[in-house]
Amino acid sequence: MLLNISGIPVEVCKKDIKNMHLYVKTPDGKVTVSAPLTMSNDVIERFVRTKVGWIKKQIAKFDNQPRQSEREYVSGETLFVWGKRYYLWTEYGSRNSLVLSGDKAVLTVRKESTAVQRESFVREWYRELLKAEIARLLPKWEKITGLKAAGWQTKYMTTRWGTCNTKTAKIWINLQLAKKTPECLEYVILHELIHLVERTHNERFVSLMDAYMPMWREVKATLNDQTLDYME
Repeated sequence: MLLNISGIPVEVCKKDIKNMHLYVKTPDGKVTVSAPLTMSNDVIERFVRTKVGWIKKQIAKFDNQPRQSEREYVSGETLFVWGKRYYLWTEYGSRNSLVLSGDKAVLTVRKESTAVQRESFVREWYRELLKAEIARLLPKWEKITGLKAAGWQTKYMTTRWGTCNTKTAKIWINLQLAKKTPECLEYVILHELIHLVERTHNERFVSLMDAYMPMWREVKATLNDQTLDYME
C-alpha cells in the first residue's frame, strides 16, 4: 500500500509483527512503514502524520548529501574504491580493464563504447572486488556470532545497503559498498547476519549489534555520510 502524506510517498508493508516501525532509508530517503497485520490503515496514516516533521528533516539530510555527478567514464571524473578517491584516466584499447595506480584509476575501453557500456564494465569490476571481500569477511563474522548464512549475493541497490531473507537465510550486499570505507562492509555483513535471528530493529537487535560491534553507530553514520551515487 502506498500513502501520500503531505506530498511524501510512504510505502506501507503489513507484517506479522507487534509494533509499527517508520524508516527513512538510505541512500535516497525512501519512506517506509512496517505495521502489524491487524492495524487499520487509518491508524497507520495518523501515526505517519505525527512524524511528518521528523520525516522531512531526514529527507533533507539525504537531499543535501554530496553525490557524484552522472558518470560518462571519461578522464577527469572520480571513482571511489574502499572510501578512497581516484581520478579517472581513460585510455582506448581493444580490451576493457581498470587498474588503480597511485591516485589514478586507469580505465581502458573501446573508443566507440557508450557511457552505459563503460558503466556496466566498471560495475562488474566493483562486483568482483566486493565478492572477494565478502568471501573473506563473512566467515569471520559467522564465526564471531555463531550465525550462518545459507548463501549470499551482491546486488546494485538504491534504497538498502543490504537485505536478508529470514526464510531462506540468504543475504544480499549492495554493490555500492565497494566504494565505501572497509568497516562499512563489515557493519552491513553483521547487520544482515543478526537479521537471521531477529527480523526487526528492536531492542534485542540493538543489543546484539552492541555486543558484537560496540562502535556500529559510528560506522553507520560514516557510511551514510559518504558520497552517494548519482541518481536521477
